[in-house]
Amino acid sequence: MLLATTVSAVALAVSSGILGLGGHGRGPVDRAEAAPVADVPAAPDAGAPAAGTARAGDAAALLGDRARVASRSASRVATRTTDVTKKRALDQRSGGQVTHTADVTPKDPRAIARIMLARYGFGAGQFSCLNAIYVSESGWDAHADNPSSSAYGIPQALPGSKMASAGADWHDNPATQIRWGLGYIKARYGSPCSALAFRQGHGWY
Repeated sequence: MLLATTVSAVALAVSSGILGLGGHGRGPVDRAEAAPVADVPAAPDAGAPAAGTARAGDAAALLGDRARVASRSASRVATRTTDVTKKRALDQRSGGQVTHTADVTPKDPRAIARIMLARYGFGAGQFSCLNAIYVSESGWDAHADNPSSSAYGIPQALPGSKMASAGADWHDNPATQIRWGLGYIKARYGSPCSALAFRQGHGWY
């Protein structure tokens, strides 16, 4: 009798949910909850590279950067080497690399005067008048000296030391004498042709 009563009580507990299989007193066990779920790895994100691929890409980028740095370093070394070689070659004292200056100043006083005319605002046509004056005065001789008057040089400055205002080398340099002479003519007569006209009328200018 006692056994039958116990069995009935267990059956009643099971049917009412008091005793749930594996539920630990939480009521009937849901079959879906009770079923074990296998650990399924999440599908990788299509937009993100796999960890291994990312690490490989990073390594490749690092190697590329190092290669570029090495290439630039090699280029700088090559450039310095080229510059040093070039400098050594240019420093050699051979006929093709020696530089020198040449005196391009005309030696003929007439050529010097032609060049200077424009600097004083005179046209090329004024040269014939200037030439007539200086041929009569000194024959274009930079050392022409008139002992009776102490006039000196191409323009026959009186005294010759007046030409020092045009340069300290007035005693020997035709360019300095002509520079002074053109300045004198411009200030006193305005032009060589005007100076010639005055000289023809007075015998001096």
